[in-house]
Amino acid sequence: MSDAERDPTIRKVADRLATRFPAAPRHRIEGIVAEEYDSLETGRIRIYIPTLIENSARTRLHRELNN
Repeated sequence: MSDAERDPTIRKVADRLATRFPAAPRHRIEGIVAEEYDSLETGRIRIYIPTLIENSARTRLHRELNN
């Protein structure tokens, strides 16, 4: 994904996660999603990056909010 796709992808994933985790601050959700995006941005199969980002971020948020 190009730099032009990074911010919209992060926003879309953060929107979905904000619905699922209403108790989490929006800035925290976006931060986690951005970290997950950055960790996968060099992947070769880029079509799955939004799904992988969302799954990883969801796991992290679930752990943070349920501890």
